[in-house]
Amino acid sequence: MTPDRVAPDGEAEGSEEREPRDDERTMRAHAGEAIADARNWPGYFLIALGLGALGSALVAAGYGFSGWAMILFPATVVLWAAGLALVLLERKRVKNAEGKDLTDQTGH
Repeated sequence: MTPDRVAPDGEAEGSEEREPRDDERTMRAHAGEAIADARNWPGYFLIALGLGALGSALVAAGYGFSGWAMILFPATVVLWAAGLALVLLERKRVKNAEGKDLTDQTGH
C-alpha cells in the first residue's frame, strides 16, 4: 500500500516516524527527545517541583520554621524520586521499542 500524499519534509503521511532524523548534524540517536517526546514532561515537572520544594525547605530552615522544613525536605525526596521514576520508565519504553536494554551503552 503506497501513501497518496507525501509531507513537505519527504516523510510519507502515516509513517512511523513523526520527525525525520537529522544524521548530518548529530550522531546521537535521541537528540532533542526531551522536547519532541511530551511523555517525559510530567517527570521533568516533578523534578522541577522538587527543586522548588528544596529551595523552600532551605529558606524555611534558615528562618527557623522547622515544621515547614520537616515537611518540605521529605517532599523534595518524594518529588525527585517520582520524577526520576517517570523519566526512566519513559526512557525504558523508548529503548524497548528499539529492541535495546535501558543499560545499553549508546551515545558518545
